[in-house]
Amino acid sequence: MLTGFLGSGKTTFVNYLLHADHGLRLAIVENEFGEVGVDDKLLHMETKETIVEMMNGCICCTVRDDLIVALKKLHKERRHQFDAIIIETTGLADPAPVAQTFFIDDEMGKLFVLDAIVTFVDCQHTLQHLDETKPEGVENEAVEQVAFADVLVLNKTDLVSAAVLQSLKTRLRSINGSAPMHESTYSVVPLSAVLNVRAFDLTKTIEMDSAFLDVDSEHKHDSTVSSVGVCIEGEFKPELFNEWLGDLLREKGQDIFRSKGIISICGSDDRYVFQGVHMMLTMKGGDLPNWKAGEKRMNKMCFIGRNLDRKEITDGVTKCLFNGKYPEPGVPPSEKLRFDVGSKVKANADGWVSGTVVAQWYREPLWETGKFVPYQIELDDGGLIWAPKDTNKFVRSDA
Repeated sequence: MLTGFLGSGKTTFVNYLLHADHGLRLAIVENEFGEVGVDDKLLHMETKETIVEMMNGCICCTVRDDLIVALKKLHKERRHQFDAIIIETTGLADPAPVAQTFFIDDEMGKLFVLDAIVTFVDCQHTLQHLDETKPEGVENEAVEQVAFADVLVLNKTDLVSAAVLQSLKTRLRSINGSAPMHESTYSVVPLSAVLNVRAFDLTKTIEMDSAFLDVDSEHKHDSTVSSVGVCIEGEFKPELFNEWLGDLLREKGQDIFRSKGIISICGSDDRYVFQGVHMMLTMKGGDLPNWKAGEKRMNKMCFIGRNLDRKEITDGVTKCLFNGKYPEPGVPPSEKLRFDVGSKVKANADGWVSGTVVAQWYREPLWETGKFVPYQIELDDGGLIWAPKDTNKFVRSDA
């Protein structure tokens, strides 16, 4: 069972596992907390492993019964197709109730052996999650994930200093002094350290948590933490989407634990993948199969965090869509711009200055490229300038 807080590297490890030379046939059970599934698309499926996705609920509580059904079905229908099952829990899961599944159901105990709980630790962000104060009666999932680990994988070591890494190790040892630690970057860890290690010990677990086998024990999630899923058709203007997403994470990144998505960028057939943990963000194209000709370009993204504003995120995403047709050479684009002619704006001209939009899709006569720029702007002092892109970096409302 793979556990670890949001963004710790579990899905990256599963991808590594799917292509590593270990000789095992694997079935993968994916659990996502969010409303929109993204992780299953991020698994590079040139291999023949079986994938089961469990959506919009935490595997440790709301969909735990579904896990039992899924595992029994896998065993009954495809037992000859795999040697082991990897359960990747959502980053908000308490591992104890998931592990409990294999001991409170007699049939599960006969069909499966729980090999180990492997907890991935994001070296850059885990300390702040371990120190987070939760409402009364609500467990700190990051602490639970470390406490119940049979193996700890300290991932993203390249992003922290030696002093921070040592401080983290000391803190982890104070929570769980028996689990071996393995350092990694990009979730690459010796497979002999995490597969077939027979590390789960029921007796030790009960000594640590006397209520482990109590099926009536209640697991409460922090009610301020939720997910916002966006599923929208179309293509994004890259500069506008990058600016919006960057601004969102800079302003509210402390409360956005995880962001991820697969999107279409206008002018490209690549499926672009973005992944964020708090204010850290990466975006890359070319790893997934291209969009096919005529295929509906459905963008999927998910944000998980505290006190998220669904309308603000959905409206922000929508405003980044390309809303016109690709122009012919020498013909102005048909795309609708944010500001009409006559709008009062501020233009970035070595500092923000006030002006008025006097033309849309302005073409500089000296240009020989046939290119157009979104706006020509007359400044309040009478000067004329143009804005090269319709983003807040170059032009914004003066209202």
